[in-house]
Amino acid sequence: MARRLNIDGDGQGDLAGHGGEHRAVFVYQIDSYHYWRRQLGRDDFTHGQFGENFTVDGLSDHEVCIGDQYRIGSALLEVTQPRVTCYRVGMRMSEPQMAALLVAQGRPGFYLRVLQEGEVAAGDEIVQVAEGPERMTVFEINALLYMPGHSRGQLERALRIPALSAGWRASFQALLQQDQSRGATTGNAGLAPSSGPAPAWLGFRPLRVSRKFRESSSVISLTLEPVDGSSLTRALPGQFIVLRLKAAPDAPALLRSYSLSGEPSTERYRVSVKREPHGGATAYIQDELQVGDVLDVSAPRGSFTLRPGDGPVVFLSAGIGVTPVLAMLHALAADASTKEIWWLYGTRERREHPFAVETDALLEALAHSRRHIRYSSPAAEDQLGVDFDACGHLDMDGLRETAAPRDAEFYICGPPTFMRDMTAGLAGWGVAAGNIHTEIFGSGPSVTPGIAAAPRPQPHLPPGAPGNGPRVSFARSGIEVRWESGYQSLLELAEACDVPVRWSCRTGVCHTCETGLVAGAVTYRPDPIDSPAGDNALICCCQPQGDIVIDL
Repeated sequence: MARRLNIDGDGQGDLAGHGGEHRAVFVYQIDSYHYWRRQLGRDDFTHGQFGENFTVDGLSDHEVCIGDQYRIGSALLEVTQPRVTCYRVGMRMSEPQMAALLVAQGRPGFYLRVLQEGEVAAGDEIVQVAEGPERMTVFEINALLYMPGHSRGQLERALRIPALSAGWRASFQALLQQDQSRGATTGNAGLAPSSGPAPAWLGFRPLRVSRKFRESSSVISLTLEPVDGSSLTRALPGQFIVLRLKAAPDAPALLRSYSLSGEPSTERYRVSVKREPHGGATAYIQDELQVGDVLDVSAPRGSFTLRPGDGPVVFLSAGIGVTPVLAMLHALAADASTKEIWWLYGTRERREHPFAVETDALLEALAHSRRHIRYSSPAAEDQLGVDFDACGHLDMDGLRETAAPRDAEFYICGPPTFMRDMTAGLAGWGVAAGNIHTEIFGSGPSVTPGIAAAPRPQPHLPPGAPGNGPRVSFARSGIEVRWESGYQSLLELAEACDVPVRWSCRTGVCHTCETGLVAGAVTYRPDPIDSPAGDNALICCCQPQGDIVIDL
């Protein structure tokens, strides 16, 4: 039986990467078997070798079009998208580069959606009963996403095909928007989410600490200005910078990412740092760093930025997560914005409430702003209605009490549990996914398809003797490692250090592993199918070319 989600006896295991009704049945062709036997010099293939449900005679990727419909047995099926390649096909084939080869050689195979459930059997005739609109073949659609050169006309054609699956439709829409930006962003927007505009400079630039100011019992702000008096690039509100700190002359440098928290400026940047227990970098900043000291600073980067538009905005933050959204509030105040703005913030008490006076002044200057502050453990001297507006943690109940509109743009930053609960709560409340924007301090969540979830230790140096190659610094994880030639890629090194990573194909095709390259350069082995953004690297297929800093 061909059913809505699968063939009987072949349940979907990876619902995120290879599941859903648009990927119910995977088809691969006998002709491609013959091709790969010649190319790989092998004769050990058996039916199902490529993970397909139907091994078919005919139905070439160069002839079958998205939207074509076929009757097989008593089932009616529709072509929805090319195969999504991942590392598993390399494992099945005992050929690690297979995912890249399938794409580069234009033989991915394709998925079918089951329009009418029914019985199918080996030997059944495949009868075409309808043609898809636009007549775009599986080969053309696959190349349009994965290969360089994303024709605007072809993208518009693809988006006119109703049968095309939602995931591929979203990828082509992103590529179309990238085309309309006229070079403002690079890379393949259909595969990797935008990391924002390219940084203004590569590596690090010396900036002097011109001011050091205590914002609360645990937060200190640093104002940084160019040593040579030249201008800085105006950061987008919400972006972050990386600081390289030398806590001791003979100690390795400490790399830390901090969101900019001040007003838009070409003269200075401000970062605000919370002291963390056992935090070597935060202790150095708060106790030892002095006004006049010079720090190595990266250019601003990041895609958690204020979106254009006139619609309402809701800022949801807790603890030190206030910093990037404070920069956004500064930008709105500088533009005398007439947007409706909700400022919701949660902390323990007044002594731990940074920027209280600053944010009140900014909100007062905005024509249509509302404030809601929650203290989870207010002190006796904290004044309800003055310092804060309600007791308890900031949560969805508190948000609903403010009457904030569901059609607003929501910007969320704070501790992991707070962000997870608010993001899920907003989605359950009916807020569109595209209107929910989050920023994660530290390492992001891993994406490791097919690998069972398990507790992961904190990032650490890899086992064995240190390497003698270039220094690889994981900026978010705070560790520095010497490269060792036994690793095939930066991804393998990161995994050996238990640094959270994202990947799927492991061969430079899918761009899931695309990561910000803060400093240094990499070399590819093999070359990726399509290049990443200019300031990024595909860590699954690259090695360091000298000392590097990556945003992991």
